[in-house]
Amino acid sequence: MRIMGLDIGTKTIGVAVSDPLGLTAQGVKVIRRHTWNEDIQELSRIVEDYQVEELLIGLPRRTSGVLGPEAERIQREGDKLGKTLGLSVTYWNEWFSTVSAERVLLEADVSRERRRQVIDGVAAAIILQNYLDSHQKSH
Repeated sequence: MRIMGLDIGTKTIGVAVSDPLGLTAQGVKVIRRHTWNEDIQELSRIVEDYQVEELLIGLPRRTSGVLGPEAERIQREGDKLGKTLGLSVTYWNEWFSTVSAERVLLEADVSRERRRQVIDGVAAAIILQNYLDSHQKSH
């Protein structure tokens, strides 16, 4: 079963997809946001191309664990995405995913301009991989 992981921002959506066995995550792309319909069309293509069966959406919690206004916005949008795409939605703490993505890209000596272009996709892959790892340990 393939899972699509999303790192939803106001300007971009980072997209990652798991392998069919749910063991590894790979960054697929970063969608530059335009309109709701254009975003949905792009996500629908990915769902179809990869035969995605579930959505995993990164949820930014505060260090106290509390959900702030940004997390609530993402939950509203995530619920709408799941309904529109016909997929169940799981939310996963994205704590430090962007910081981790930045570190990975710096270690790989990726230029500043290229980092800006791909960081959300890498963050989505990190969020999804953390989720997959936690479920492999519990099974």
